[in-house]
Amino acid sequence: MMGAHAMLSASGAHRWIPCPPSARLEKEIKEITSIYAQEGTFMHSLAELHLKLYLKKITKASFNKELQVMKKNNFYTEEVEEAVQVYVDIVIERINAAEKDALILLEEWVDFSLWVPEGFGTSDVIIISGSTIEVMDLKGGRGVKIYADDNYQMRLYALGSINNFGILYDLENVKMTIVQPRLDHISTEELKIEDLLDWANTVVKPKAELAYAGKGTMAAGDHCRFCKIKATCRERAKENMKLAALDFKDPPLLTEDEIVDVLLAIDELKKWASDIEDYAYAKAVNEGKRWPGFKLVEGRRSRKYTDEKKIIERLINEGYEEEKIFKKSLLTLTKLEKELGKKKFEEILGDYVERPPGKLQLVPESDKRKEVKNEAQIDFKNKGE
Repeated sequence: MMGAHAMLSASGAHRWIPCPPSARLEKEIKEITSIYAQEGTFMHSLAELHLKLYLKKITKASFNKELQVMKKNNFYTEEVEEAVQVYVDIVIERINAAEKDALILLEEWVDFSLWVPEGFGTSDVIIISGSTIEVMDLKGGRGVKIYADDNYQMRLYALGSINNFGILYDLENVKMTIVQPRLDHISTEELKIEDLLDWANTVVKPKAELAYAGKGTMAAGDHCRFCKIKATCRERAKENMKLAALDFKDPPLLTEDEIVDVLLAIDELKKWASDIEDYAYAKAVNEGKRWPGFKLVEGRRSRKYTDEKKIIERLINEGYEEEKIFKKSLLTLTKLEKELGKKKFEEILGDYVERPPGKLQLVPESDKRKEVKNEAQIDFKNKGE
């Protein structure tokens, strides 16, 4: 039986496909599970429990017993339950829309080793209805929207599902759906089975063979974001130093093309510099590493209360009025929404909440957000008319 984690994992495919050698290099770094990953695992387990009840794979009594155990978990909150329920409802809609004899599988182990050495993973939901197979994945993140289009992880799960069940069904189409309930986001990519297999044979397989052997060409890019070696990767350093080595002059002397080059690269340069700083700091604090020319110092200390209850009692006993020692204010919108629950918050306070326009940002045209016209552009246009 293979280990719990495949070296060429589906979740890491967005790194090892464009940068094959990174897989072997990452393997040497100790695995650290983040609190976000732990919460994600919990949300998947909770979703599976609800779906098992709907599919009558467990009794109501067993469901209630397991749910009570999960409610004692530190990751269980009303907000998490609501987010999971949104995902569960969407899956149930897909199940109800499928044919009566459809195959429904939860947390199914899939094998895509035909294209990726020792490649395997677990698909949240697989629905095989007629000539279509759909794989669905829950994403618990609340930061960046994740899209199904050209999503390597979802495509590998789909390949594994086809490999597992393709011989039993006459499949023609594949759907890959990502549900991100905290962002009210659903994304689906649809492909012909033959197109997915062509991608697997011409793109995935050759890259996977290089990655497994630790060969190929290193490449820096957006995929570096979650790479374990991002701080010490020489290829990434080379790419960022190209910008850092520019002979900067006063902005008026830069050409428009040079300014655009800097704008396109500046975010990555900042991220790289921050990653280097975090890496050096962690080495110094956790391993006693001494970096030439640097030292650890204590930052500025901030005062804080040790016992607010006793402070209040003492001030009141000294004759100070409560109005002078308490500052009463409404909880922040986010905290109040969490306190009431998203549905109740919207029901009671929806009419009193607005979402004013965000501060304008200058971003690359590849950004998925819709372009807006700022007031300066509008004024300039009006004056020219």
